[in-house]
Amino acid sequence: MRGGTSKGPYFRLEDVPEDRVILERLLLRVMGSPDARQIDGLGGADWLTSKTAMVGPSKRPDVDVDYLFGQVIIDKGIVDFRPNCGNLTSAVGPFAIEAGMIKAVDPETKVRIFNVNTGALIEAIIQTPGGKINYEGATAIDGVPGTAAPISLFFYDLVGTRTGKLLPTGNPIDFIEGVDVSCIDAAIPMIIARAEDMGKTGYESPTEINADKAFFKKLEKIRINASHKMGLGDPTGSVVPKFCIISKARHDGSINARYMVPHQCHATFPLVGGQCLAAASLQKGTIAAEITRVNEDKTQTITIEHPVGMLETVIDYTGSRDMPEIKRIGFVRTARKLMVGEVYIPESTWPERAQA
Repeated sequence: MRGGTSKGPYFRLEDVPEDRVILERLLLRVMGSPDARQIDGLGGADWLTSKTAMVGPSKRPDVDVDYLFGQVIIDKGIVDFRPNCGNLTSAVGPFAIEAGMIKAVDPETKVRIFNVNTGALIEAIIQTPGGKINYEGATAIDGVPGTAAPISLFFYDLVGTRTGKLLPTGNPIDFIEGVDVSCIDAAIPMIIARAEDMGKTGYESPTEINADKAFFKKLEKIRINASHKMGLGDPTGSVVPKFCIISKARHDGSINARYMVPHQCHATFPLVGGQCLAAASLQKGTIAAEITRVNEDKTQTITIEHPVGMLETVIDYTGSRDMPEIKRIGFVRTARKLMVGEVYIPESTWPERAQA
């Protein structure tokens, strides 16, 4: 399924092993990693198409389905289960309906999703006229050609998903490796820096940024140091914490940004990054708050300019900008069912199943 600006295979949770070591081995073979082309699997040799989702009915109160996300690293034998993918979340509700886990109702169906990776609660609102999913519509999102039916996503319980705090270091700005950064934990732990402090304008294309090896070497030094300060330990082998460089908006947006994943530049801007940057923009004293165009409204839209367009992020909060309490963050996405079928893996990948 395509979910937002990402796509990947969706599995029933009951059909994959619970053991994360075995599950990692399985997903690597499914996607064809480690290999730059992912030629021996379903992966598309792109960060946005090397993702997997596993969904099943939830036993949690007031939750419909549990959703586990796996980011399959393309050139390494690693599946990172620490973050969530907000875009892939867009298709979790439709998948749950398609798989018979949830009954669709007329004219729209609300699906309450628990993200196993982060502990966040997400509400998806899907168009289901006549009790059937409608994928066609007039909604366009930057990074996806054409139009489709809108899917509204609202993320709750997103502050401190890994550290328990919006500001994991206790400071709105930390000076690390000669650079001012803001360490934020909302939906995902992320390090935010001024683009100019990293030797960039912030308006470069992903191709231009990816070609700068010195930039990523400097970024990784900051990321390792900041990860320890955030209480996350050694980030080697993980995509968490992420890294974001920001600059002033140029096209009527609120802020311009480039998101690192973290060893290459994201082609667009992910929803988890949008949540984190929006939350950082409301917290006075952060680098994001210095640059982002915001006001004092308790509900406002923060529009993030990225390499191929804009991401509108609607945020509700209470309290003051000195200590905002984030209630929820919303987006409008689209999704589409691409195929239903079977994926084959070598028996040696899952010897436990073969022996059983």
